[in-house]
Amino acid sequence: MGSNSYKGVMRKYHSLLSLAQRGLDALLVFALLQFLCLSYGLDFNRSYQVLGIVAAALTWIMMGGMDAYRPWRGSSLWREYRVLLLSWLLVALCLLILAWATKSSEMYSRIVVGVWFVLTPLILILTRLIQRLFLRILRKSGHNTRQVVIVGAGTLGQQLIERIQQAEWMGVKVVGIFDDDARKQGKEVLGVPVLGKTSDVYSFVKQEKIDQVYLALPMRAEKRMREVFDDLQDTTASLYLIPDLFVFELLGAREQDVAGLPAFALCETPLLGPFGLAKRIEDIVLASLSIMTFSPFMIVIAIAIKMTSKGPILFKQTRYGLNGERIKVYKFRSMTVCENDDTVIRQAGKSDARITKLGAFLRKTSLDELPQFFNVLQGRMSVVGPRPHAVAHNEQYRKLIKGYMWRHKMKPGITGWAQINGWRGETDTIDKMKKRVEYDLEYIQHWSLWLDLKIFFFTMFKGFKSKNAY
Repeated sequence: MGSNSYKGVMRKYHSLLSLAQRGLDALLVFALLQFLCLSYGLDFNRSYQVLGIVAAALTWIMMGGMDAYRPWRGSSLWREYRVLLLSWLLVALCLLILAWATKSSEMYSRIVVGVWFVLTPLILILTRLIQRLFLRILRKSGHNTRQVVIVGAGTLGQQLIERIQQAEWMGVKVVGIFDDDARKQGKEVLGVPVLGKTSDVYSFVKQEKIDQVYLALPMRAEKRMREVFDDLQDTTASLYLIPDLFVFELLGAREQDVAGLPAFALCETPLLGPFGLAKRIEDIVLASLSIMTFSPFMIVIAIAIKMTSKGPILFKQTRYGLNGERIKVYKFRSMTVCENDDTVIRQAGKSDARITKLGAFLRKTSLDELPQFFNVLQGRMSVVGPRPHAVAHNEQYRKLIKGYMWRHKMKPGITGWAQINGWRGETDTIDKMKKRVEYDLEYIQHWSLWLDLKIFFFTMFKGFKSKNAY
């Protein structure tokens, strides 16, 4: 019996395997708590048993709700692990709320529970990594593979082939392409043979028992896509549409459901659902830790401002926040005047007479922005995000830079991707602002908790200091 008899075994028993994975995850959560209690010389008594059972049940519910048990073939490692991490974060949050509501936190060892909170997602990720390695071995030996064909040998089809060829671990083999371009018939595209026209897809798929068909045609080829779709309804092959979204400049593109109809978000925040909650928790934790760390410096700075110049300690600036709503942003006053004009505002430049001597140091080191951690706790800002610009600058640049207002699909941040890449300080030319916006949009497109932490720690280690900050 050849390897083809094994290629669909995982798909055939996916529901059973998914159920087993749920049970394994719940068991690992419970067993790890028991192991840690024994390791720290504690009795695994009824209190810990109840905690383990509740955590296991929440893990079952949260991970199911986050779609952690769907087939992950073709998805990146990070995408799967991000779902696991966010699911466990929600479980941990629920447990903390329950402990607070029932006033039972004193019953448990903080060290044991803390280590358990940290180790559990690592163990869950480790199990997924082992599974992926096992599947990779299977697929290299010809088992659990998928044979696919692509309809469309244009740019979109070539991009799909490249992605599949770069991801051998997927266990997907492109056996052929179908395209109506007569010049491509009988030739190869990226090493894949063009087997015929789009009208030949049905007979080939039925004869060769192809697993999957990918429609990679341009949006204008609606008629051909409909014909292929109608033909393949008489087969058992899975049919996927690769949308020609590359004609757009996308921001956070993802599939949506509108009253049962599929739709693709071409411009949307990545912080929908649990991701927004995770970002908010991250902000509260980082802002609280930062305020505790920097509070002595803030007290000293406040006293120094009051002693060296007349005026308030804090300067409240009007900025655009999430979705373009106006917010008040705090800063330590660094100038002799407090300009906050919505129509005209002059950026601080080199040797600016308005800046005090202390203010020059504060601005150079970005210590004037420390009060913005309180903005974060208020929910107006994030620790990491696109830097907020003056209202006048927003109104000016939104007309000059394409996609400028998409920066406001996330809360403004104290530090950001553009800042750690050197685009901080005065933007005295349109090209400088374009570059900053480019990095801001790149951050939104690729947002993750890990990227936020990377930016935060890079800011801490590299400092806020910049040669362009005045």
